[in-house]
Amino acid sequence: MQPISDTQQRILDSARELIFSRSYADVGVAAICEHAGVKKGSFYHFFPSKRALTLAVLDTHFGDLKQNFIDKAFADDLPPLARLERFAEFAYQFQKQVMADTGHVLGCPFGNLATELSTQDEPIREKIHRIFAKLQTQIRHVLQDAQHAGELQNLNVAATAQAMLAYFEGVLLLAKNQNDPEVIRALLPAIAQIRITQR
Repeated sequence: MQPISDTQQRILDSARELIFSRSYADVGVAAICEHAGVKKGSFYHFFPSKRALTLAVLDTHFGDLKQNFIDKAFADDLPPLARLERFAEFAYQFQKQVMADTGHVLGCPFGNLATELSTQDEPIREKIHRIFAKLQTQIRHVLQDAQHAGELQNLNVAATAQAMLAYFEGVLLLAKNQNDPEVIRALLPAIAQIRITQR
């Protein structure tokens, strides 16, 4: 894999910041280039379209999120269900910092784009679907560990992991709509209490 050039990185960072803080539809190639301090020719040298750039942004953002947030939240230095509570606390702290930096709770960038584009852009919908599946797998591993530790019994692990992901996204959406990170602190710890039992 070739290293990313400084220009390419600036384009990725600018697109990530602008799309996250505004929306996909509201951010054009010209705005991304201006923010990144590059010419359109440089943009199209690295990315054939805004969609291609957005797909790359989704990959890099999830990679960063996994390294700096998900892997740390779900590290096995805590009992399994306590890892879910740490995941909730990390999400709160992250959104609280975003609020301090921007004046807004921006929510989940994957959820935001899924809401905006899932009926309009199939490659982006599919990319986000795969990202959600990876996060769901992380949650499923925690639930399996909880079962092995005797913390949970008679659990439908796959359905519970999906329900937890849905709850997580819903809480972030409410916090974004109310522009209040305290919604996350108040509601998200309950993610560890969600149970869907085997039938």
